[in-house]
Amino acid sequence: MLSWGLSICMLMEQPLAFRGSVVDLIKTASPLVKGVLLILLFFSIVSWAIMADKYRLIKRAKRQSRAFLQIFRKSGKFSEVNAVCQNLKHSPLVGLFLAAFNELNYQLRTSYLKANPEKVDVSVKPKMTVYNLDSINRALQRASMVEVNKLERSLNFLATTASVSPFIGLFGTVMGIVSAFQAIGLRGTANLAMVAPGISEALVATAGGLLAAIPAVIGYNYFLNKIKILASEMDDFSSEFISITERNFT
Repeated sequence: MLSWGLSICMLMEQPLAFRGSVVDLIKTASPLVKGVLLILLFFSIVSWAIMADKYRLIKRAKRQSRAFLQIFRKSGKFSEVNAVCQNLKHSPLVGLFLAAFNELNYQLRTSYLKANPEKVDVSVKPKMTVYNLDSINRALQRASMVEVNKLERSLNFLATTASVSPFIGLFGTVMGIVSAFQAIGLRGTANLAMVAPGISEALVATAGGLLAAIPAVIGYNYFLNKIKILASEMDDFSSEFISITERNFT
């Protein structure tokens, strides 16, 4: 019983020899583990910067899109809507409207000149007709792809961080454990006080990988969902623009 009591006391006392904060573990970590942690820190900082910028961008896009739709639906002329586009240029709907409006104007001018070849004064109000709705629809689709690509810019880095960071952390963990076992082999003895510091610093690398990956996963899914909602609004706007054009210019 006395020997068992001494053994338990030794096990309870040994962790105190290497007990310290995470900062202390990082300071005493091997250069390889420190390098892994620096890489993970880089991924984490860039990911948070992207998420902050993307949150601001999407919030502004939603706010300006609401304002643009109110103007678009209240206005009786596309030229009036075109006049306010510069003030709401961060809305993806503005990009769609400008692309379709330019194509619409091109068709109106072309059809007028073809119908009146002897008159070159385009300031005279032409007959408001379009001859190719599919062309306007394609312009809307191209503009929609451009706007979605703008919104999705840098999201690939979040996806990369989410998928790669745990493996980078795991690499640091494995190498830390290898270093701990190499120290055991050199000394020829193994005890908890000797093994624990090496394993602890190795596990810090795993924790660092998870701390970088988890916010990136959440941020990627969150912003991807928000972009899908904006893309759906763009599709609705495209249909609305085509309907108005068909009703008034054909």
